[in-house]
Amino acid sequence: MTLASPTLPLAAVLRAHALWLANPAEGRRADLSGVTFNEAKLAQENLSRAVLTGATLLDAILTDANLTGCQMDRADLQRANLAGADLSGASLAHARFTGAWMPGANLSEIVAKEACFRRAKLKAARLVEANVNDTSFQEASAEEASFHQARLSEVDFQDARLSGAQFYHARIQFSKFNGADLSAAIFTGSKLDHCGFLRAKLTDVKFARAEIVQCSFREADLRGSDFRDARMRGSDFCRAILTGARFGGAHLNTPDFRRANLQGARDLTAEHLLQALTDDSTTLPNGKRGPYLRYSGAEKPR
Repeated sequence: MTLASPTLPLAAVLRAHALWLANPAEGRRADLSGVTFNEAKLAQENLSRAVLTGATLLDAILTDANLTGCQMDRADLQRANLAGADLSGASLAHARFTGAWMPGANLSEIVAKEACFRRAKLKAARLVEANVNDTSFQEASAEEASFHQARLSEVDFQDARLSGAQFYHARIQFSKFNGADLSAAIFTGSKLDHCGFLRAKLTDVKFARAEIVQCSFREADLRGSDFRDARMRGSDFCRAILTGARFGGAHLNTPDFRRANLQGARDLTAEHLLQALTDDSTTLPNGKRGPYLRYSGAEKPR
């Protein structure tokens, strides 16, 4: 059974929900659908599997709260404090977390569609195996966040701070990272399909063993990045900085290196550069201008 919140004060709803979690025959599941509890103080509360569909919790305090498996579709938690909260397995369709404080929050296995985390603070948050579609993380601060094996489709990370974020074996398609800071991020074993990294900061990023399909890295800073054993098809590196990047064992299919700076790039072979697009504005690994010519030795960095 569920308990509609208008019939009892919030404290009574929480007590009944605690009983329900322990023994469904004795308590009742909390149903706070459509209810407004702005600035509510719910730190460390156990709301596991509660129904919060359409609830409004602006500026609420939910630090270390247990929100596992909650139904939070259309919930509005703008500017809420969710530091250390556990939202694993929650349903977040159309939910709003704009400006929310969420460092260390657990969002593993969430299902989020058309949700908004714009300008949210998500440092070291976990989104392991998250399923996120058509959702905004624009200007979010998600340094060192974990996206292991996440499925991200049409996600907007533009201008986000994602330094040190981990995307091990993630599946990311039609997503935008334009202007984002991804320095020292890890995409090892991930699949990137039709993603944009225009003017992104990608210094020392690991793309080892990644599959990269029709992605744009135009004007991106990729100094010291690692593409070893990556498989790339049709990627656009026009005007990108790739000084000191590593390409050992990579499979490159017609990458566009026009106007790119490849000075000091390591492990690029003659075959790599012969099938790439280079022109007289390309700086080759040996520091000379292109286009690359067979037997020129320009693939060898000085």
